Amino acid sequence: MIEVKDLVVVRGRRTVLDGFSCSVPTGSVTGLLGPSGSGKTTLMRAVVGVQKVKGGTVTVLGSAAGSAELRKKIGYLTQAPSIYADLTVRENARYFAALYGLEAAHADQVVRDVGLGDAARQLVADLSGGQRSRASLACALVGKPEVLVLDEPTVGQDPVLRDELWGQFRAAAAAGTTVLVSSHVMDEANRCDRLLLIRQGALIADDTPAAVKAAAGTDDLDAAFLRLIRDRGEDDAALATKEAGE
Repeated sequence: MIEVKDLVVVRGRRTVLDGFSCSVPTGSVTGLLGPSGSGKTTLMRAVVGVQKVKGGTVTVLGSAAGSAELRKKIGYLTQAPSIYADLTVRENARYFAALYGLEAAHADQVVRDVGLGDAARQLVADLSGGQRSRASLACALVGKPEVLVLDEPTVGQDPVLRDELWGQFRAAAAAGTTVLVSSHVMDEANRCDRLLLIRQGALIADDTPAAVKAAAGTDDLDAAFLRLIRDRGEDDAALATKEAGE
């Protein structure tokens, strides 16, 4: 569904991604995990097709990322709310639904699905931060996308709502949507079918949560991530020493 090969992204003087490669299987929930500044958002922007890249390729649904034919097939939730503050939640959802030729009733149902039924008539400008994020999520979902790219969708949400949102992500995947979701919260990683663990622009693991934990010899994903980082650091140090000797 998504293929990234040898991707290079440079922002300013910093190389954010350097020869990054990964794939995201169809109809799955793939988690992109890593600390802030690791390159998660940059990778997602490249998948959506709004990131300038220096090298490599990104293919989505068989087409180059950013292609016109993909615009109605990808739903994208950015970290910052990206909806109209001077419209109500319902008006935003209905507007985006209309762009896809979908009925208002469908938009209203999506608003209820993200837990904003009671706030549907409120202006987005009057919502809390968490509510704005959910309103943005509704607009990303309303077009029934084949690929759903979610950048930190549960930040600022209470545990009950986080659980409900993850239920929606899983339901979307079960219906055939490919979901790529980023987070820096490791306890959410266990909810994914597959994990891409990224640090400083490098992929340090690409496997199921169970396999990642097994490879690190621990049942705790936080501990697994730290162990993989340390092992990679030791390998890099050994390689540097070898190259210096040669």
